[in-house]
Amino acid sequence: MKKMVVIIALLLSQVCGAQKRETDVVFWNVENFYGPFANAPDPAFSPTGANHWTWRRFVTKRDAIAKTLIAIGTDELPVLVGLCEVESRFVLEQLARQTPLISAGYRIVHRDGPDERGLEVALLYRSDRFMVLRSYFLTVPLPDPTQHTREILYTKGVLDNLDTLHLFVNHWPSKRGGAKVSLVRRMAASNRLRVSVDSIFNLNPFANIVVMGDFNDTPLSKAVKALCKGGKPLYNLTIPLARKKMGTLRYRGRWELIDQIIVSENLLNTEEPICTSVAHFSIFSAPFLLIRDDKYLGMKPFRTYLGPRYQGGVSDHLPVVLRIERNY
Repeated sequence: MKKMVVIIALLLSQVCGAQKRETDVVFWNVENFYGPFANAPDPAFSPTGANHWTWRRFVTKRDAIAKTLIAIGTDELPVLVGLCEVESRFVLEQLARQTPLISAGYRIVHRDGPDERGLEVALLYRSDRFMVLRSYFLTVPLPDPTQHTREILYTKGVLDNLDTLHLFVNHWPSKRGGAKVSLVRRMAASNRLRVSVDSIFNLNPFANIVVMGDFNDTPLSKAVKALCKGGKPLYNLTIPLARKKMGTLRYRGRWELIDQIIVSENLLNTEEPICTSVAHFSIFSAPFLLIRDDKYLGMKPFRTYLGPRYQGGVSDHLPVVLRIERNY
C-alpha cells in the first residue's frame, strides 16, 4: 500500500511540473549590427571605413550576441527576441543560422526601412512555439516631413497553439539636438503606437499585448507615460527597477533604463492561464557584457567601439527579459 502511495505521489508531482511552461521574451539594442561590406549605409562600418569593420570583427560580434541569447535562456532558448540597430536580413540570417542558435530554428521578421543609417528593428521567433498570424511595419510620421525615423514592427501570433499575443518592437527617435527639442519626435512615435494599441483593444479589451523597445527615454518621461495612459492603460514593468537607479545604458556615470517592456492589463491577471508580473521583468547583466568604467568608476556595458577605438565588446545596451508563465 505504501509503495502505491509513493508511486501516485511521484506521478502527481510529474504532472504538476508539466503543467507550467515559461516563455522568455527578450529585447536588445545590439548597437550598429552591420554586415562587413563596402556598401554599408554608414561608410564607417565597411572594411575600408574609419572603423575597419572586417569579417572577423563582424563574426566576433555575431557570436557574442548568440552567446548572450543562449545565456539568457534557462531550460531553453528565448521564444521571442526583439532587436534594434540591425542593418540587414543578412546579419540576422548569420546570427540565426551560423551560430549555435541554429538549434532554436529561429525565423525572422525584418525589412529595410527609412532610417538614415540603415538600422532597423527585427523579431526572431521560434516557430516550434510561436506561429505568426500577421506582421507589418508602422510608419511614424514626424512633424518635419523631411525627417525619417525607424518603423515600429507589429506581429500577431499564437503561443504554444493556445494564446494570442500582440507584439510591438520599437526604436524611438533619439535625443539628438537636445531632450526638449527632440521630444516632439518621440511623442510622434508614442502617438502612432497608441493608435495601433487602441485599435486592438477596440476589437478585444482583454488582448495580450507586449510592447518592447529602446524608447530613448525613461519610463516616467512624457512620451512613455502618454503611451501607457493614452486610453485603456498599459503597464510599464520597468518602473520599479528605474526607481532603484538600475538601467540598461550608462551615460556619464549614471544608469538609464531606456530599454523597456510594457504589457496590457490582461497579462498581469494571475487568474488568467497566461500571465506575467513586475517580478518577471529583469535586466540581463552577465559579467561578459560589462567592462570597468575608468572615468566614472563602477561598471558599464562593454561596447564594440569606444569612439574610433575597437574594443571587441557587444553593445552599449544591456538586454531586458520578460518571462511569461502559462498554467495548463
